[in-house]
Amino acid sequence: MQMTLERIPEIVDGLPNIGGWEDEVRAVTPNKEPVFLPRIAIDLERLHATFAIALHMHQPLILDGGDLMTARMIGNLQYMMENQQVHGNHDAPAFAECYGRMADCVRELVDRGRHPRVMLDYSGCLLFGLRQMGRGDILDKLRAVVDDERYWPYVEWLGTMWGHAVVPSTPVPDIQLHVRAWQQHFAAVFGWAALARIRGFSPPEMYLPNHPDVCFHFVKTLRECGYRWILVQEHSVEELDGRTLNETYLPRRLVARSSTGEEESITALVKTQGSDTKLVGHMQPFYEAKGLRPRELRGRRMPPLVLQVSDGENGGVMMNEFPGHYRRVWDDVDDEGVVGMNGTEYLERLEAAGFSEEDFEPIQPLHHHAIWQRVGGSSTPEQVIETIEEAKRDDHGFHMEGGSWTSDRSWVSGYETILDPMNRLSVQFHEAIDHRAIKASRAYRNALLHLLVSQTSCYRYWGSGRWTDMALELCRRASEILTHDS
Repeated sequence: MQMTLERIPEIVDGLPNIGGWEDEVRAVTPNKEPVFLPRIAIDLERLHATFAIALHMHQPLILDGGDLMTARMIGNLQYMMENQQVHGNHDAPAFAECYGRMADCVRELVDRGRHPRVMLDYSGCLLFGLRQMGRGDILDKLRAVVDDERYWPYVEWLGTMWGHAVVPSTPVPDIQLHVRAWQQHFAAVFGWAALARIRGFSPPEMYLPNHPDVCFHFVKTLRECGYRWILVQEHSVEELDGRTLNETYLPRRLVARSSTGEEESITALVKTQGSDTKLVGHMQPFYEAKGLRPRELRGRRMPPLVLQVSDGENGGVMMNEFPGHYRRVWDDVDDEGVVGMNGTEYLERLEAAGFSEEDFEPIQPLHHHAIWQRVGGSSTPEQVIETIEEAKRDDHGFHMEGGSWTSDRSWVSGYETILDPMNRLSVQFHEAIDHRAIKASRAYRNALLHLLVSQTSCYRYWGSGRWTDMALELCRRASEILTHDS
């Protein structure tokens, strides 16, 4: 695909470039041409198993100051850097190093004749925060493995929600805003050609919605925005008969059915086990893959994929131990037997071997079997609502909060004081903005920025207090912008 679009600015009027180039984003996505297949030669028939790791990078935008109503909005990393005397903030320089070091690792290994792989997922909040705090050197370091043909085939970037919002509790009309804002901002930072190579999506907190209509809209949005596959946590999905997954090492087809019976589907690559960073920090997927052998699907041979995802910076293992383990593994990996692959590369190899998405066994979001078993073959929204309430009464473990890589945390329960203003703001935003052709204006970007940031998961991770107060203040500011500036 020849990219002829002009480079767009990363910052516009002091705001991240998250709106105004929607037509250009749509022109670039979806791109159906193979990305990695023409550039990396691997014989699928010589493989026993494959492995992959993905690193998730995020820092929220926060309000810095005693008076939240007048506080500046900055990245949390900047706050940590400026306040290293505060408990926990002493790790700020190490965090900053983590955000750029994969470029160094990949270049070093490739220059030594090795063939490393890594998938990277950076939230929009982090990308903007790095630029805002003057750490363009980190972005420039990453650009080396985005632009250089010698290195970029070994690094796959994954799309995500711009504001690191957990999808199940994000207002449905705002899901596409997050997805498209991230695409546009990524293109502004790294260029249109880099955006055109993105095929996989990494949901924040690995949180998959399981309400039928929310999940249907989510999967439909990903498809419309050009994504080919999604990362899912094995405990957030189920077989069509409601059982836990009986196969986690082969691609699956995630089927989302709405309350009116419509269906959308997308390929799912399954992340197994929990969120322990030691699994990635010690490169466990490689060692697990060494114990696997090819599977059979539809009568054909397919090498399994062991996939793990973790934060790329949190904890001593990722900050200190991971780089050494990562480098050592690639000295033991050749081009046959057990090899490393990124997600899109793996799927492109399977497609070239004759597999299609329809060959992958279907799965569905958690608890869907309990719904469709009660509803039957056809359904209406009213029937589904009634069925969900009935299932909640019959089974205290049944819920529509979605599934994540953690089972001990809710982004809904106890946060009604945030969710109600968040939902009201969403309604106000769409009433004020959607019918106007002003998406290139500063007022639109400013309102959109505050809307997306107010939905950041961090405001509902640490319990009530200053974090929830920041979310409420962001909602207030956004409402004021919409009232007076739009």
